[in-house]
Amino acid sequence: MRLRKAARVILVGAPGVGKGTQSERLLQRFPQLSHISSGDLLRHNVKQRTPLGTKVESTMKAGGLVPDELILRLISNELNQRGWLLSSAQTGNVMTLACQSAAGAAEAAQPFDNEAEVASFLSTPSLARRGNYAQAQPSQDPSASFLLDGFPRTAAQADSLDEIVPINWAVSIKTPLDVIMERISGRWVHEPSGRVYNTTFNAPKVPGRDDITGEPLVRRSDDTEEVYRQRFKRFQETSEPLLEHYARKGVLSEVEGMSSDEITPKLFSEFERRFC
Repeated sequence: MRLRKAARVILVGAPGVGKGTQSERLLQRFPQLSHISSGDLLRHNVKQRTPLGTKVESTMKAGGLVPDELILRLISNELNQRGWLLSSAQTGNVMTLACQSAAGAAEAAQPFDNEAEVASFLSTPSLARRGNYAQAQPSQDPSASFLLDGFPRTAAQADSLDEIVPINWAVSIKTPLDVIMERISGRWVHEPSGRVYNTTFNAPKVPGRDDITGEPLVRRSDDTEEVYRQRFKRFQETSEPLLEHYARKGVLSEVEGMSSDEITPKLFSEFERRFC
């Protein structure tokens, strides 16, 4: 099914609600939709030993938070490399005195050249070269469609992202808390591969054993009611302002269901209505 315009999508939902499952199904159903993960972009930079990657590696290993403006730089760079951010010259917009040249916009989206530039950027994140971002426009070509994973998580991050590439569909996925708790209690993981099983709807062929290797399955340390309720509370505190941000923009949908299979057709139907 072909898209008639670019789709720029995020999924918002509590831990365990099935965002990963819905993301996979959307990507399979709509091949023009690309997956862009802020975490994958960071890990790629670390693996390639780029100046940016070496700068954030210690922060990531310690479980710290990478500055928002650096994530924005990563995302804008990725979109620019794919040709999905258009300069003022490409869009035909009139340049004002406040704008820099189109060449400056292209330069701003390039990777950091050296350690000094990374250090300077991190020490003054408020600059973030937003003047350069402001003159770029997101492509409306259907091929410039993506599902953004891992960012934004807060209203402040969403506001910053709007300056580069406004999201045009945010989906709040909702499942009753008691249903999610039941899923969590039945979840088992094969640690070496990351394969996930659930005793209620995706049970392993042999109880307690991975289907592929036969190795033992384990429970994740955070799959307890106490830990989950703490995570759920933190999610509510950050997600409510985020969803309000997108509701004000008129791009928010709520999709509810007791299971992933109930949610998926609703998600597909709304996506098709908006973009196909």
